[in-house]
Amino acid sequence: MKKITSIVILIFAAAFLFGNGRVEENAPVPEKTAGQPQNQVISVTDSYGRTITLDSPAKTIVSVAPSVTETVFALGKGALLAGRTDYCDYPAEAASVQSIGSLMEPNIEKIAEINPDIVIASNHFKKESAEKLENLSIKVLILNENKTFKGAYETIRDIARITGAEDKAEEIIAGMQKTVDEVKKAVAGKDKPTVYYMIGFGEYGDYTAGGDTFIGQMIEMAGGDNIAKNVNGWSFSLESLIEADPDIVVVSKYWNMKQNFIKADGYKELTAVKEGRVHEIDANLLDRQGPRLAEGLKALAEIIHPDSF
Repeated sequence: MKKITSIVILIFAAAFLFGNGRVEENAPVPEKTAGQPQNQVISVTDSYGRTITLDSPAKTIVSVAPSVTETVFALGKGALLAGRTDYCDYPAEAASVQSIGSLMEPNIEKIAEINPDIVIASNHFKKESAEKLENLSIKVLILNENKTFKGAYETIRDIARITGAEDKAEEIIAGMQKTVDEVKKAVAGKDKPTVYYMIGFGEYGDYTAGGDTFIGQMIEMAGGDNIAKNVNGWSFSLESLIEADPDIVVVSKYWNMKQNFIKADGYKELTAVKEGRVHEIDANLLDRQGPRLAEGLKALAEIIHPDSF
């Protein structure tokens, strides 16, 4: 269980490091014609304040974040992906894209062989790795974690502008906003049970979604009272968890997390464990700040307020 927990924490931390950069077009946008716009100069300001410029929408992309991969496919631009990480497992079509290695240790030589128009990574991408690629004239866009739910919309828009799929982005965002509105309406006026979103636990520490994280915001949007709402970031403690004794605990359905959690010393004494209120969820719907985030919000709300759906 210790090994599983450490792996989960590592993967989760890496997944959360992708977020939103700011994309601006410095040149006037030419009149659109059928298909992808041409001769569109795009300037991208990344999370490190660097300006990355493309002469036109990217034709080849290497993704070093699962949320980037999901977004590119959702935009209908999966054919542009020339590389993805081992953890980019959605949609199923992603499996047909060659892997460039892990999130933390991508294969720089393989990326260099692909020679994409741009590599989109999060800030777990080592500075020296980025420098190696840039010395080979490969553009690297480093995007950091965005702490708001709405940041997902801007992330989608940013990647859409990089790929020339702005109209599709607005369609996706409109669908997400519709789902969000439906969830908010369904839980409006309901009593708010206390909720703990368990990311990691045990010897290597306790991790959850603090009030300043987008998952923390999602718990509130879904009609729950996040017991970690006064905490910043992701670190928590068993003592605080026991003291709060939440009504509901939500855990990932992966890695046999629920069974490990409900049997662990300390945690098995929680009322939610004793009364069978530990619920599994597809954590990828919440962890990855991309097109499926609204779907994750609804899944969370269905756990917290099952009678409302």
